[in-house]
Amino acid sequence: MTNEEDGWRRFLALCKKASLEELDELLKAILTHTERHEIAFRVLVFRELIRGERTQREIAADLPISLANVSRGSNVLKTMEPEIRTLIAS
Repeated sequence: MTNEEDGWRRFLALCKKASLEELDELLKAILTHTERHEIAFRVLVFRELIRGERTQREIAADLPISLANVSRGSNVLKTMEPEIRTLIAS
């Protein structure tokens, strides 16, 4: 296992052990404001795409983010495991 893989696994283990409040503080310490913003909007894009009620253009305008970001999210969903899709949709 590489150092990167080891670090990632340790990070995942920390996230799994943390309460919601602890996880919030942990991610605020590790991620920049911009990174948290991008993750938040990525989750919202996935949820909207999974719901399938609006076009990609509408999602981009409402969030507001670029249409390219919504398209990337759509492409990721095509290979996403069904269990992960369900988790995001819940």
